[in-house]
Amino acid sequence: MPFKALVTCLLTLIASVAYGQDRRPSHCIAIADAAPGLEYVQLASFSEPLADEYTVRIRYIDHAMFLLKTYGGLTAITDYAGYLGQAGLVPDVATMNNAHSTHWTPYPDPDITYVLKGWGDGQGAFADHHLDLGEMLIRNIPTDIRSSFSGAVPFGNSIFVFEVGGLCIGHMGHLHHEPSDEQYAALGRLDVTMVAVDGGATLDHDTVVQMLKRLRSSIVIPMHWFGRSTLEGFLVRMAEDFDIRRDGEVQIDVSLRNLPSRPTVVVLEPRALSAQDLGTK
Repeated sequence: MPFKALVTCLLTLIASVAYGQDRRPSHCIAIADAAPGLEYVQLASFSEPLADEYTVRIRYIDHAMFLLKTYGGLTAITDYAGYLGQAGLVPDVATMNNAHSTHWTPYPDPDITYVLKGWGDGQGAFADHHLDLGEMLIRNIPTDIRSSFSGAVPFGNSIFVFEVGGLCIGHMGHLHHEPSDEQYAALGRLDVTMVAVDGGATLDHDTVVQMLKRLRSSIVIPMHWFGRSTLEGFLVRMAEDFDIRRDGEVQIDVSLRNLPSRPTVVVLEPRALSAQDLGTK
């Protein structure tokens, strides 16, 4: 599968300057040194300041949409479907996949500076993103998707990787097959993985668990559940090898210092943004 993501992953270990911030090189190709005993910071408001420049806030909005925020205030939304809530936030970056309408919008907010489409042209050309914003670098690994008409659509999905605060955060999108060895290599070491756990529309649970055991991310955040029963089925399969954390929270702050010592599934509850979340009410 001819794409340059592995080379890109290695090159992005060199920090660059943009948006007035230096990015701490990520550990995508090295295992992060976790600090046992440290706790996640849980916050009621998305607008609360982050602890330091090496912390990233992850908020679950809905379905496959997560909002990431850096210390310097950069924001990125994953699998953006057009609605974040009633708070009026316009992210700096929106990534999208188009396997289904709930993962993209044909009418993204024109005030979003960067809209990154995760799909190719269906004829062999793939999306190829390498967006360096200083504090955050965003890149993608193309994958195929199933089609009810032609069997498969080459490069119809992207796994988006966000390198920020020394962390490597991966959003698997609407993944329809386990990554190939080449794709695993291009992903590198993901400290945090957001993954669909519906059990059928994307991947079956056995394949998802197999993939997550190979990735061995410190934090796994399930998404795309389609109901509590599918979420519970996934958690049962994961409990043998991963700790399970479910506190009813909608967001977490993560840094290299507070990664759990044992791989952990962190269940976040989806909730759209409100004016209160942004401190405007």
